[in-house]
Amino acid sequence: MLRWLLLVLAALAAVLVLLVVLVATFDWNRLKPRINAKVSEASGRTFAIQGDLDAHWHWPQPLESGWRRWVPGVTVQAQQLVLGNPEGFAVAEAPAKPADGLPALPPRPAPQNDTDEAPQGGPADTASERDATASSEDAQAARDAQAEAPPRTPQDMGTIRSASATLRLLPLLSRTVVLDTLVLSGPDIALARRQDGTNNWTFHSRRQEKQGEQRDNPWDLRVDQLVVRGGWLGYVDGTKQLALRARVDTLEPGAPQAEDGRYGVRMAVQGQYGKAQVRGSVVGGSMLALRDKQVRYPLRASLRSGHVRTQVEGVLNNPAQLSGMDLQVLLGGASMADLFPLTGLVLPNTPPFEVKGRLLGSLAPDKAVWEYRDFNGKVGDSDLHGSVTYTSGKPRPKLQGHVTSKLLRLADLGPVLGAPSGKRPQEKGTSKRAGKVLPDAHFATERWDAMDLDLAFAGEKVIRPEALPLDRLSVRAVLEDRRLHLTPLRFGFAQGRIDSDVLIDGRSKPLNTTLKGSVEGLQLSALFPKVELMKKSFGRLDGSFTLAGQGDSLAKMLGSSDGRARLYIREGTFSKQMLDLAALNVGSVVVAKLFGENKEVKLRCAVADLRIKDGMADANNVKLNTEEAIVDVTGLIDLGEEELSLRIKPKSLEWKFLSLRTPLYVRGTFANPQVGVEPAPLLLRAGAAVAAAAVAPAALALVPITVPGAEDEASCAKLLAPVQSPQREAPTQQRKR
Repeated sequence: MLRWLLLVLAALAAVLVLLVVLVATFDWNRLKPRINAKVSEASGRTFAIQGDLDAHWHWPQPLESGWRRWVPGVTVQAQQLVLGNPEGFAVAEAPAKPADGLPALPPRPAPQNDTDEAPQGGPADTASERDATASSEDAQAARDAQAEAPPRTPQDMGTIRSASATLRLLPLLSRTVVLDTLVLSGPDIALARRQDGTNNWTFHSRRQEKQGEQRDNPWDLRVDQLVVRGGWLGYVDGTKQLALRARVDTLEPGAPQAEDGRYGVRMAVQGQYGKAQVRGSVVGGSMLALRDKQVRYPLRASLRSGHVRTQVEGVLNNPAQLSGMDLQVLLGGASMADLFPLTGLVLPNTPPFEVKGRLLGSLAPDKAVWEYRDFNGKVGDSDLHGSVTYTSGKPRPKLQGHVTSKLLRLADLGPVLGAPSGKRPQEKGTSKRAGKVLPDAHFATERWDAMDLDLAFAGEKVIRPEALPLDRLSVRAVLEDRRLHLTPLRFGFAQGRIDSDVLIDGRSKPLNTTLKGSVEGLQLSALFPKVELMKKSFGRLDGSFTLAGQGDSLAKMLGSSDGRARLYIREGTFSKQMLDLAALNVGSVVVAKLFGENKEVKLRCAVADLRIKDGMADANNVKLNTEEAIVDVTGLIDLGEEELSLRIKPKSLEWKFLSLRTPLYVRGTFANPQVGVEPAPLLLRAGAAVAAAAVAPAALALVPITVPGAEDEASCAKLLAPVQSPQREAPTQQRKR
């Protein structure tokens, strides 16, 4: 019995020696044609090992323990591997012409230094394990450094300079292929998805394609470690016009970026998303974790596109399906409008901004729903807080939410309306229209068909110029099918309240715009701090207006508008001194000529009823009722040319108080009007006071105000009688061209 046992052991030893000798001496290149054919058949595409194929014994097993640690394994090494794309699939590389409707893959940049392409180190072996295999790894590293990866053509999915895999033998008995470590040196792989959704990473064997078979594979494959050295990974997506390329390297355990094993790979990314150029750095979890159907994949990234920068840290749920995310996201840039090429969000021009919040939701194509929750940040010098939700869908995605500012700098709202903030790089060198007053900034409506919007904004406290008593504002902006509706647009202004409604229809060229507004209790003296310090009152302003016009700016819209404005000023006081302090120079001249240099005039009521046709405002119902006289203002105001031609005629109640018994004329432009024969400058200001109602009612007509009730005041009764009579035809006089 002992003899038979010895014979069996001797036979096993002989077989083992034979295997050792066979593995060590066999020319494995003889198997390449068979391997190439089998892999090509199994993958449904061309596969080839163009370089050397070799194998050698490997032990001890670094990832095993106990007696299994000393069971030999085989390390297989191959040089210059090429895997083709599916038949008819091509991924071009810039500057070549894109193929299959796919964006061109960004070219691989040249190495930055001599070590840029050098191997980055191996897996987490102990010192003794590295010593045990040092000679073979050093030899392989030398071969890797000398080998060249075959150039990837548009018909190739990828090439690999060299690959090595350590195979365990015992699991083969249970039809399981276990690779302790798979090392890829110099891979260059391009993943692609066409506009119709087909991709080049889904494999079908040629037998399945011919016979329509869907057989279960009796063999299982398991890879315990994946190491990538000097790799390149490209991704192009025709559905999103996305083309990215990344330098990929496995992080060595213990490296600062690895963070105790949380991250396993680093990437340097560059490329294009839509029309935006993107570049930056990314660290992510283990690449092998991406095989799992359920995975929370850690991610940290720092990216830049033009003036926009972003920092991201958190987890992606099942990245292959883009089924979810929980990320802290910081966004910053020169203007929020610059986010459109990257995100598709239609946001206004703003000063430089930076916001940080939590991004939750899903990015699955056509099913994306995400929330940017509890973000905080700054736009210019204003703080910003809120939450918004984005929902993809047809015919357009939609952004909903609310935003607040506890301390809002009014100048930071300027770019939203087309005015400069003084802080954006693109504003350098810009200037106002010479000789014009009305803003002519272009309404940017080109992107309105890309998204719908329902956003509420509230500024709790407003930082503004001393002469503009705006203390709060709020608005709900609704953009739907290229129509922007601001309702209500509400201001706390000069101790009163302004409510307005703005509708801009971006479906028409030129734009159709309607404005409606009302104001109650506006204290005019609050517009002029020096007058307010005198504890004097220019009076209370109430009124309403409605306008409809066409044009891609406020100036063009007003210049073509039709509508009506009704304004009332009551219980005020004015004098030349007060108007001088308010910098209302023309008003000062008019008051001095009508009432004298030092006379303080008590206003009972002022009424302006302006009818507007094709940008021409008829000022024939403008009257002032004072204790000394009733003053009539007649004439035309051309909102398109920004010119006025007015006649001011006093009707004395007591002639002894008047220094002028003949009418005055006010002619010229809004920027430089002239009174009578004496030219005088005018500093037009929002919400002009009593004199402005007499000499520049256009300024008052443009203030968004509304109001109720001067009708029941006795002091206004005389003036209101003609205003309340049946409407006359609007002016038909043609502008001077």
